[in-house]
Amino acid sequence: MEQLFPIIQNGVAKKKDTLPRKPFIEANSMEVSLHHLEQACIIPVFAKDNERTISHQEFIDIAMLATSDALGGIYVEHPEIRVSHEIKGRTPDAIHKSAKELYDHEKTIYYERMAFIARIPSIEEEIGGNPITLTIGGVRSYNLENLYHKKSLERFKFFIGFQNLVCCNLCISTDGLKEEMRASTVKELYGKIFELVKNFQVDRLLGQMYDLTQYNLTEHQFAQLIGRCRLYQHLPKEQKRAIPALEFNDGQFNTIVKDYYQDQSFCRNESGDINLWNLYNLFTQANKSSYIDTFLDRNLNALQLSTGVGQALKNEESGYRWFLS
Repeated sequence: MEQLFPIIQNGVAKKKDTLPRKPFIEANSMEVSLHHLEQACIIPVFAKDNERTISHQEFIDIAMLATSDALGGIYVEHPEIRVSHEIKGRTPDAIHKSAKELYDHEKTIYYERMAFIARIPSIEEEIGGNPITLTIGGVRSYNLENLYHKKSLERFKFFIGFQNLVCCNLCISTDGLKEEMRASTVKELYGKIFELVKNFQVDRLLGQMYDLTQYNLTEHQFAQLIGRCRLYQHLPKEQKRAIPALEFNDGQFNTIVKDYYQDQSFCRNESGDINLWNLYNLFTQANKSSYIDTFLDRNLNALQLSTGVGQALKNEESGYRWFLS
């Protein structure tokens, strides 16, 4: 693959400043820099043996480096990082001070949950008139680790997929997402990310997304779909088990319905129809209100639902036919 940009050095890519983009996730999170994680945050340890965890910044660095290596030294943009659930502490010499008396150097913090993305601008396509660019990212949640015991395999989520540059929505497939990647060292983590990126089938995901542009839902079918989605959460357990999983909540369905009428990029057309590509983007847009720990799972679920509805429209065998019946 042709190298169009400088290779990453020490896990950090440098690039000219670009215009600010919409965040890829919004709910209960804030944006921080890689420098902030490196310089201002402590690294949690496992209490029983005082072995340190793999830090958020190490995860980001290793993910970017492994991706660059797996794709032949390709340029990866500087990461966009969102964090939540700040854990505060203080240094021992400030033990007797009240919170308002603390100096900055006496405060300690780390973030329980972190999500990041990094774009690969030299691999860009267009789907439904929207430019999309290859993107990697990951999620780390310390709440999934038992920090009160000895060091064990640590959990990470990593993906490679595309980002819609019109709205900054992410497009993630089953093949490009590892929902539980376990590693005890950065070397192990590097190897697993390298393997996933190396084996990722770009054309397969592009084909799935292009296929979504070929099928439309009428306004009646859209209303039927949303109504069934709302019913899903209240189905008896046995009936729910027979239907593909749906991860979205009622608040997100409200957003989808509102955007069906009002969104500038993905709303219905003049006749009330909406193609499945636009429907998919309404779901991924609503997913921005998800918390960091459920964000990637729901993003994948959006593609599964959209492609499943497409199969139902083509009269193929699909468990998603229930959503339109």
